[in-house]
Amino acid sequence: TKGFKDLFLVLLTVALGQIGNFLAYTAVPTVLVTPLGALGVPFGSILASYLLKEKLNILGKLGCLLSCAGSVVLIIHSPKSESVTTQAELEEKLTNPVFVGYLCIVLLMLLLLIFWIAPAHGPTNIMVYISICSLLGSFTVPSTKGIGLAAQDIFHNNPSSQRALYLCLVLLAVLGCSIIIQFRYINKALECFDSSVFGAIYYVVFTTLVLLASAILFREWSNVGVVDFLGMACGFTTVSIGIVLIQVFKEFNFNIGDLNKPNMKTD
Repeated sequence: TKGFKDLFLVLLTVALGQIGNFLAYTAVPTVLVTPLGALGVPFGSILASYLLKEKLNILGKLGCLLSCAGSVVLIIHSPKSESVTTQAELEEKLTNPVFVGYLCIVLLMLLLLIFWIAPAHGPTNIMVYISICSLLGSFTVPSTKGIGLAAQDIFHNNPSSQRALYLCLVLLAVLGCSIIIQFRYINKALECFDSSVFGAIYYVVFTTLVLLASAILFREWSNVGVVDFLGMACGFTTVSIGIVLIQVFKEFNFNIGDLNKPNMKTD
């Protein structure tokens, strides 16, 4: 039936997108891949306006333009090479005291948010659920990148292949648990808050915390100069503003024709 075919195409598209996302994390610095994930929002909005006849107002079009422009700036100023390329380097980074300390802080914050703050304030404060999902992103994205690095040595006939297999299984378990918990709290958030507002704030907070975790673990910022750092900050800010315009103001009834209407004043 047509409904089954549409569902199959949707699932196939999502699966291909996730595979592409996984390959990107294994080949390109996280500091570039994560912010560029927002390009799905403007492209999805543009396709929906043409294929599904959904309305895209002037602010949405401006948001699409800003998202694309910010993405170009990110690509220009992003790190040009990986800082971690082997399993041995990954294991060294995972046991670094700075990253272990960051990991302990994140786990402590998650325990406080999940067991104490969320039951009392989650349904009334949008930042509670967003914080939980974003902090879990500190595990999701680095785990995805780590799995790609560890998988390179699993099928090699050398002493490190067994360690690579164990590391890959541990990272898979961490990734699976993180995704399941994120889905749970994303659903809770969507039941209590507007999806557009949640999506816009979630993107900014999630991306910021993922970049922080990746910077601590992979040290991708170590070879980035001041000019490139400022360029990436400006690019990320531009993309974030574009996402907010697309998501938050998509129901705002305003178009370019309203600018030509005379302003009627009454005494």
